[in-house]
Amino acid sequence: MHKTTRRRLVVAAALTPVAIATFPQTASADSTVDPATEWYDLTAAVITASGASAQVANSRTWAIGWLAAARALRRSGDADFQHAALASAVHEVLRDQIPSRAGDLDAALAASLARIPDGRAKQRGVTTGSAEARALLTDRVGDGLDPASVNAPFTPDPPAPGVWQPTPPAFGGGQQSGTRYARPFLLSRADRFRPPPPPPLGSSRNTRDLAEVRAFGARESSVRTPAQTATAQFWLGSSLVLYNGILRAALVQSRRSLAWRTGLVGLFHVALVDTQIATSDAKYHYRTWRPVTAIRALHDPQWTPLHDTPSHPDYVSGHNIYSGAAEAVLTDLTGPSARPYTIGSPSAPGLTRTYTDWATPSRENVDARVWSGIHTRIADEAGIALGKKVARHTLDHAHRLLT
Repeated sequence: MHKTTRRRLVVAAALTPVAIATFPQTASADSTVDPATEWYDLTAAVITASGASAQVANSRTWAIGWLAAARALRRSGDADFQHAALASAVHEVLRDQIPSRAGDLDAALAASLARIPDGRAKQRGVTTGSAEARALLTDRVGDGLDPASVNAPFTPDPPAPGVWQPTPPAFGGGQQSGTRYARPFLLSRADRFRPPPPPPLGSSRNTRDLAEVRAFGARESSVRTPAQTATAQFWLGSSLVLYNGILRAALVQSRRSLAWRTGLVGLFHVALVDTQIATSDAKYHYRTWRPVTAIRALHDPQWTPLHDTPSHPDYVSGHNIYSGAAEAVLTDLTGPSARPYTIGSPSAPGLTRTYTDWATPSRENVDARVWSGIHTRIADEAGIALGKKVARHTLDHAHRLLT
């Protein structure tokens, strides 16, 4: 059996209700409102506007809320139960993690539950969803994914060729170095899929990659085209926000059960949390200097990238581990193609891009980080590969979280 097919079957089995509960017959919940889309949009809006300062902490909130909902939905196949359980689980987690939005979240929950007929199914759904959320929140206490732990102080190595140093213009300390010590959801350890070392300084691949960034990633590049600049600007924004639209497209286009679609969102973000832990491990194990440091030291002291460089090492690319993991989850669970979907970008207001698969965004993201002058191509490609490995590990072991 093909590995992708096996993963789909594993996830489908893990998301199938363990028993179909029998409830008194009532009018069904309002079928014109899809609870998965409703609570997906609410989760995205609340976290984007009021979430934690560390992206991995926001991915954690997504993962806990939707994984708890997926667990709850396994308790029954009754529609009223499932609608109430999904809303209650996600509400409970968002309210716990973002208490400043409690009023809005309570109002949203009340509106969702008002569309479900009163009865035993609804009552059990509320109770089960809330209980699963509280249990998972308790289990994840002290997991090291809070912003303070993620951004624990990091002392750079003494300056040396090839070694990461703080980058202009802020010359800030190393960010997200503490993520490597956090507790994953499914990885046995942060270095489980650590990639091989980057090409040595002065090797043909290293020389070629730096030359590409120097030419195409310069702020005043004479070879980067307007289309390449637009791609760099579009993919500059937060990966979490950029991929909100992509995951939403998969959620809306799927004709699978509510339990399966809820699990898709939960497993997507579980994979992203574990991938970000693995990324921090790779970055701070190899501690590779950024292109701006390398190019200024080896070629041109005045060289400046198109976009400011984030404050952590080059290898591997954090943006691209996100793309690789997302692509793997969506491809393995929904297939490689999609109906046309359109997304926007927080770093390119008013502009949109339309895709018909899950792989093209990854390819664009690889190019974008080079054309921004932020990453070497090998760091981008290694990020894609790492993200895919961690994501497929997540899917292979999804039953451990859902059963």
